[in-house]
Amino acid sequence: MLPRAVVVLGLPPVHSCNTSYPCHALQIEALMMEMQNPDTGIKTQTQKVMITNIPHAVGGNDILQWILQRLQITEEEALHLGDLFVKYGYIYPLQEPKNLTLRTDGSLYRFQTPYFWPAQSWPADDTDYAIYLAKKNIKRKGILEEYEKEHYNMLNQKINYKWDFVIMQAKEQYKAGKERKKADRYALDCQERAYWLVNRTPPGMLNVLEYGLDRATDPNENKKTTMEFYRREIMYCQQAIMKSRVKSSVSLGGLVKYSEQFLSNDPILSGCLPSNPWVTDDPEFWDLNAKLVEVPTRMRVERWAFNFSELMRDPKGRQNFQLFLKKEFSGENLSFWEACEDLKYGDQSKVKEKAEEIYKLFLAPGARRWINIDGTTMGITVKGLKHPHRYVLDAAQTHIYMLMKKDSYGRYLKSPVYKEMLAKAVVPQETVKKSSNFPFGRRHLRSSPSPIILRQQEEEAKAKEAATTVDITQTASPSSPPCCSSLVLLLLVTPAALTVVPSHWEKEINL
Repeated sequence: MLPRAVVVLGLPPVHSCNTSYPCHALQIEALMMEMQNPDTGIKTQTQKVMITNIPHAVGGNDILQWILQRLQITEEEALHLGDLFVKYGYIYPLQEPKNLTLRTDGSLYRFQTPYFWPAQSWPADDTDYAIYLAKKNIKRKGILEEYEKEHYNMLNQKINYKWDFVIMQAKEQYKAGKERKKADRYALDCQERAYWLVNRTPPGMLNVLEYGLDRATDPNENKKTTMEFYRREIMYCQQAIMKSRVKSSVSLGGLVKYSEQFLSNDPILSGCLPSNPWVTDDPEFWDLNAKLVEVPTRMRVERWAFNFSELMRDPKGRQNFQLFLKKEFSGENLSFWEACEDLKYGDQSKVKEKAEEIYKLFLAPGARRWINIDGTTMGITVKGLKHPHRYVLDAAQTHIYMLMKKDSYGRYLKSPVYKEMLAKAVVPQETVKKSSNFPFGRRHLRSSPSPIILRQQEEEAKAKEAATTVDITQTASPSSPPCCSSLVLLLLVTPAALTVVPSHWEKEINL
């Protein structure tokens, strides 16, 4: 890309360039110096960006016109060349720092400091990038791009032994930046961001340094297909074939088996015993499942037999497993694994001290609780302890973990220690749920009564109300039989009272 563009520049050849670096890079820099010349270069002026006045800013259209007049080339070639200057970091944008292209619509740019030019061969060191990300993390209070978060975590593990220095430098630079003027601070932020966009390209963005000034190989070079080339190709294909692959039916079967195994332990699908504390306000579930409860639940103990990671994840399970290992005189294995976990997730300021204590207790020759690991792992660990960090004991920890998983775990499940714990484990009974105003609980809906039943109930109520007005204890005369409506009310209200009916009422009743 750039070598072809440099041919268009028409600059005199540079004979005093370094043989380890392309001569055309110095030709580009000569052109950039000419662009910044106060007499013949592009006129810079103070421009307003947002509410800040930025000094020494130039417009994208001014850059394009200068290239056209200086090199006497077409507008398309001039725009392409200016675009390359921005992509390689010689010019950086002020309004859209992430958009490394030359725009001729009035967008503002500034010339990059010569110290950051690609031809300087200044290596983009991991420590400098970590300081930049840490400073950005402090400034934005933890809000970083996704790829920046991944790089931040990766660098934290990679250079953990000097992470305190990284944080200290980031805080000092952030503090010094706040003392600058607002315009200078804004310009420097854009300058630094443009440099790292070029040297630490985000995903999905073209890394120009792979094909330009710093490329290790020439893409136009005709590679000779020698025997060594074919040998490497064959080795690569063999390694690719040896990679383990699983059929989709097998993987889906494993997923179904896993789901069935953990179904009874799923609080959403199978419910909580004795009750869901968020619904019933009963904390008994939390009391029974405390980290180091004296007698755990049966479901919890059964889960230890699912796999070794479930046992190691549960503090009560590790406590019971440690009891078994002590009977086998191998309790130091689990103690070493727990010490490594404490080193990983403990205080950063105590990492060196803890690493030395672990080495003296478990790894040093003649240690009081010496663990048995192979010589290769021991060599890696001892070499890493010269510069201790959080993950310096990962190799030894993984070795002990696999040793306990393959050797001790199977015997533990068959031992009396596990069987006794399983036998005395409690099985909580489901408690009666209390009334709760929990809005997300299941509501029992009641069906509304039928209109026919409601009508019958209304009629019965009216009949009872009318019957209360009739005195059934009053003696009726034989000559004046009661009316039909009175008899019907008596039948509805007191059918047992009409077991004996006078003979002169029968006609009236039949009617």
